[in-house]
Amino acid sequence: MFACSPIVALLAAGALLGGCTTVAGPRMDGNVQYGDARAVEALTNEFGSTDLQTIAEAMTRSLLQSRPITAPREAPVVTLAEVKNKTGEYIDTRAITEKIRNQLLKSGSVRFATAGVDMQGQVDELQRQNQTGLYKNSGKARMGQMQAARYRLEGNITSITKRTSNVKDVYYLFNLTLVDNESGMLEWADEKEIRKTSYR
Repeated sequence: MFACSPIVALLAAGALLGGCTTVAGPRMDGNVQYGDARAVEALTNEFGSTDLQTIAEAMTRSLLQSRPITAPREAPVVTLAEVKNKTGEYIDTRAITEKIRNQLLKSGSVRFATAGVDMQGQVDELQRQNQTGLYKNSGKARMGQMQAARYRLEGNITSITKRTSNVKDVYYLFNLTLVDNESGMLEWADEKEIRKTSYR
């Protein structure tokens, strides 16, 4: 009969034990649990995650079907200004802006140039590479080589709130426009409406 060495026996036992173990999921303490990030969120009629996702998806889909995006052979370069909040409530418009940008980037049909609040970081990096003497000339990003954008995307969100003794109705209107930077012509625009009603 074939005799196993002690090392082989230990390895075999380890493999059997390893095959029986399961990977633990996220630990949940108290009343905290994970949910579906894309599930409809309707806790209040204030602006929420479902509204953000709905707006971003609708605007992205519409823009990707527009002539300025579909006509060129090469994906056009765009800048995206942070969405302006014209409502009476706090809305993280940076999150809306980034959600739209990310979905457009994933499509491969649009490229984004640095602009707005991100421009200072780009300028600081170029100056650090070119003016501090810390970097080799062969590896430096050269000044004056940044890609200018053909178009700029600008958006805003407004709201109208109506109340009675037992009803609160909130109407949100989101607008997004695409402007040709050279001609100043408005090349595309669309809007998304959301209405939310709550009862006491």
